[in-house]
Amino acid sequence: MTTTLIVLAHPERNSFTGAWADASAKACADLGHKIVWSDLYAMKFDPVEKASHFKDHSAGSHFDMLKAQEAAAENGTIADDVIIEMDKVKTADQIIYHFPIWWFKEPAILKGWCDRVLANGAMHSVDERYDNGKFRGKHVLFCVSTGANAHECAFNGKEGDIEMLLWPMAHTMRYLGFKTYKSVVINGVHSYHTGKQKLDLEDTLTQALAAQSDVIKNLNTRDIIQFNSDNDFDENGTLLKNAKSHSAFIRHEK
Repeated sequence: MTTTLIVLAHPERNSFTGAWADASAKACADLGHKIVWSDLYAMKFDPVEKASHFKDHSAGSHFDMLKAQEAAAENGTIADDVIIEMDKVKTADQIIYHFPIWWFKEPAILKGWCDRVLANGAMHSVDERYDNGKFRGKHVLFCVSTGANAHECAFNGKEGDIEMLLWPMAHTMRYLGFKTYKSVVINGVHSYHTGKQKLDLEDTLTQALAAQSDVIKNLNTRDIIQFNSDNDFDENGTLLKNAKSHSAFIRHEK
């Protein structure tokens, strides 16, 4: 049985983002998946990584996040709320993230979830990352809404290319070994529309919810975001001259 983890990052459960997450859950359940949830706001998940989360950390001593996470993994002292989330990620065959774009990024609670849950030692290590990541063979999908319209979120739009804005999150998952499907993005989602614009948005959102079943059903045919393999880099981690660049984040000198 396929296990799907749905990670919802929106403070209003009755938002479009919440309804969209429900549509994903229903579509997965209709396919016979086991559904696991992480509704981060409902859980009151603490997104701030700090010394007080670590049982073995001595008060007043220097706090090194990576070393503290590694030690907690080795000593079996990972915080209880993090263990629960780690277990969800470990048992999931795929993760579907539902979130809005705020200030050109995912909400802070989701970034903090990554900081704490995708921890050094337990979820990755120097030898278990990228091509050798612990989560090879598993997949991720981002279902994202923007307040800006599609033109503004295009490669030449003034809000910035949405695919580039999502690249750091996709690269985070790539670091762990996941493959990430091309994102599903719904633009212009905000509550300031009036008149015909409001009606048009409501129609768009209704169609998106109805279409989610087909999105989930056809995930295995969806394009994968491309990243360079480990072999595309030299011993210093620099992209080889004959290696193709897949993103402006990792590119050849002009």
